[in-house]
Amino acid sequence: MIVSCVGIGIGAGARIAIGDAYLLCHGPVCVTPSWISPKQVDREVARFRQALDAAARQLVDIREQIPASTPQEISEFIDSHLLMIEDNAISSGVINLIRHKQASAEWALQQHRDALVEVFEQMEDSYLRTRKDDLDHVVNRVQKILLDQNEPQVGNLLGHIVLAEDLSPADVIMLHNQQVSGFVTEYGGPMSHTAILARSLGIPAVVGARGASRCLQHGERLILDTDHGCILADCPQSLIDYFQDRREFEQQRAVELRKHRDEPARTIDGRRVELLANIELASDVESALQNGADGIGLYRTEFLYMNRLDIPNEEEHFTTYSEVIRGMQDRPVVIRTLDLGADKPLPGTRDGSGCGNPALGLRAIRLCLKEPELFRPQLRAILRASALGDVHLMLPMLTNLWEVEQARAMIRRCMQELEYEGLPFNPNMPVGGMIEVPAAALAAPAFAEALDFLSIGTNDLIQYTLAIDRVDDEVNYLYDPYHPAVLQLIMHVIQAARAAGTPLSMCGEMAGDPRFVPLLLGMGLHSLSMQPSALLDVKQLIRSYDLDILQTTAEQFLERLYSGEPFSPLN
Repeated sequence: MIVSCVGIGIGAGARIAIGDAYLLCHGPVCVTPSWISPKQVDREVARFRQALDAAARQLVDIREQIPASTPQEISEFIDSHLLMIEDNAISSGVINLIRHKQASAEWALQQHRDALVEVFEQMEDSYLRTRKDDLDHVVNRVQKILLDQNEPQVGNLLGHIVLAEDLSPADVIMLHNQQVSGFVTEYGGPMSHTAILARSLGIPAVVGARGASRCLQHGERLILDTDHGCILADCPQSLIDYFQDRREFEQQRAVELRKHRDEPARTIDGRRVELLANIELASDVESALQNGADGIGLYRTEFLYMNRLDIPNEEEHFTTYSEVIRGMQDRPVVIRTLDLGADKPLPGTRDGSGCGNPALGLRAIRLCLKEPELFRPQLRAILRASALGDVHLMLPMLTNLWEVEQARAMIRRCMQELEYEGLPFNPNMPVGGMIEVPAAALAAPAFAEALDFLSIGTNDLIQYTLAIDRVDDEVNYLYDPYHPAVLQLIMHVIQAARAAGTPLSMCGEMAGDPRFVPLLLGMGLHSLSMQPSALLDVKQLIRSYDLDILQTTAEQFLERLYSGEPFSPLN
């Protein structure tokens, strides 16, 4: 029997899932152009408003089914869709089309959806681009009510692997409650709500597997390997047995690794390595602690801006940061300021759509310095949160020292405001920066003197150094962390930080990849920040190495690599 690798997508959640396929039809609703007479306009507007109300009631019912033990962020996904339903920016556009174009409610909603999607699809920034998915989820729900199409009834999904074109947060919660083995969607990216929920709920999932549902049959046995984003079908029993054994081994190994959770990451020769966690949600704190994180090395704050039409205010920032800081129980928390922007501005910011190459445009620290009213509430909230624990502030995508100077000036002004208002903060809160642009890596000695700490963001550093987009299928084969230029830049930053006595960490994907950890240790990098799920594996790896040997081997490897001689990477 031939084994079919049906698709390659983006893995999320737990690693292995085995189960029978269940095809769930959740494709877009088909709407054809239709118009009404002038006398029907008021009735059609009322019908549209009634559909919005009915959709909101459905979402409220779903939210009430969420178990009390589920992290708060899960219910917030449903709340965000409720906000979209209630937002006038969506409903007013549809009502205008009904009144002025005499379009039916369904056709007006479809036209307004298409206009909004066209804007979303032009966005380069992945965080903003994935908001199109949420718009589609909301529109489809309202369309089904307008067209009197009931939600499909599903049978017992226990142990099944669900296949769908796309899944809304409400769908994912439903699948979790029905104890599915996993799910596959044709759409979605690593930061889509579907992927975030899969990770938070621990559901094995592969998202962005285009065409998968057309290649599979209902009821056939599937295997998901989320480590590689693979979907396997038509598997012989021997291969199924292999993955079952692998899943059981991983479960047993996880139990054994957790026994050493609270032990330090120390090499054979007694050198301590700091292992930190990268998080996106406040609920990720639990996973970080369960996996023995020494602290949070990268808290991505972009989640607060996702799937909403307004900007989070200072109190929202402060409440969320406070939850993370208290949850980490006096361990250090590095909060990265907003890393969004590019070709389309956030609500309330100026239009930046004229940029020819958004990846090189107005984003991250550039956006924040250009739009101080966007930056200031976050700075104030981080400063206020610094009174609650060991908080560090980190600036993303630095290129010039004057960016550091401007950011520090804004921080000082916020400190003066808080002092005047009598609000507590840590006046000595460390301020650091990410080295993810080649110019910043080359100028690392100056940044090491100007900042309290540095962190290497390898994801962008590799992309910008090699001039490739790692999510572009046409060129991502060129994404090479072993490229001599990349390793020379990393080594230059390590040496600059050491010379200045400035703490240095790495928070890119390389930091949690067992293929690169021994090389990084040998190069002199002794603080690594990674996804919580990688912490225990990396700790076990570190405990098996002698640092003196790694340093010697790394020197030999880099010498031969720079000279162009073939040499096998560390293993």
